[in-house]
Amino acid sequence: MERAESREPSAGGEEGRPPEPAGASVPGDTDGDAPGTRDAPEASDAPAPSDAPAPSGTPDPPEATGPPGGKRRGPWARRLRRTALALALLLLVPLLAAGTALRINYTGDPADGTYTRGRDALWLGHAWVDGRKKDADVEALARRLEGTGIRDLYVHSGPLEHDGTLPKPAYPRARWLIDSVHRELPGVRVQAFLGDILAPEHPEGLHLGRAASRAAILRSAREVLDTGYDGIHLDLEPLHSGDGDYLELLDALHEETGARGVPLSVAAHQIDPLPGFHSFWGALTGHPKWWSQEFFGQVARRVDQIAMMSYDTMQPLEGTYGGYVAQQTALALEVTPPSTDLLMGLPAYRENRFGHWAHAETVPAAVRGVRLGLSREDADRARFGVALYIDFTATEADWRAYREGWADGP
Repeated sequence: MERAESREPSAGGEEGRPPEPAGASVPGDTDGDAPGTRDAPEASDAPAPSDAPAPSGTPDPPEATGPPGGKRRGPWARRLRRTALALALLLLVPLLAAGTALRINYTGDPADGTYTRGRDALWLGHAWVDGRKKDADVEALARRLEGTGIRDLYVHSGPLEHDGTLPKPAYPRARWLIDSVHRELPGVRVQAFLGDILAPEHPEGLHLGRAASRAAILRSAREVLDTGYDGIHLDLEPLHSGDGDYLELLDALHEETGARGVPLSVAAHQIDPLPGFHSFWGALTGHPKWWSQEFFGQVARRVDQIAMMSYDTMQPLEGTYGGYVAQQTALALEVTPPSTDLLMGLPAYRENRFGHWAHAETVPAAVRGVRLGLSREDADRARFGVALYIDFTATEADWRAYREGWADGP
């Protein structure tokens, strides 16, 4: 998410193919016939040349040999086409099977009582701590959140520098926001949302393997907590599954937040939809997007809250996306200890690119998927919620879907 949270807003179809001219040839599969050959036009009333008597002594015409270049394709061409078809089926069949399975996973009715537990969260943009927001904005936010289950605000207060440091000018109005929220929204916590891009996928990014960088992140966390934040929400991306340096950092951060009595929260990657899929995808693309389920559990045991970024899923349909969220919810519940808050992300933003389709990844589909996954795995889990990403792109429809589908209120 670090790609978008500080980028707050400053702010159809293809044309049809022109009609082909009359008589134009249309490319097509000739299946061994000469390229470009077509049926002859219908005969007129005039007699065909073959019906007229041939003049006496005229030699028989030579047999037609066909147009130049009319050779039939050899066996190698047919084998090539069959191989291409087999490869296409090899790719398409598993994709269709997976899509069908996800769509089936989206069917059924959620269990009664699978609504908010009062442990939801909202990601907020940088405008809340850099001076752009005023008292009236906090009052409007309080009205927006009234009657919902949101108790944590992840306020973008970075990003971290690539060496792990965080200059104080990055969050000059943090103290004002914290005091204002505590006044207008008693019981709601303001957590410092910190993050950065990571090496090795981004060589210029933060190197977690460097002890100095991890130590700098810990100092940065101490500084924001000294400012008055109610917790730390850490988002480092792309974080590869099994990263031991990240686990070491979480241990150090949790010791600090625990001593202060405030939560440590992290934004987490999705879990392998198939065992070992992160390794396969990483070898194929260089970007192992998913975490193993084991690693997700290792992270969850080291924090107080883990919020899965259950969006940017490459799902093309709302039904398959909702089924995917149901699957991810169940997988995460299996390995998240009951003592850790598990939150599932809701995509309250709209982008159309590879990996995210706005018509498919919707808040209603995510909410229904969350409820289905919760119903099937642990319907009574107390420390569970959802988190909306992000305030400056969320629409009235997004908020209504959250309220009606999850907060169980108008």
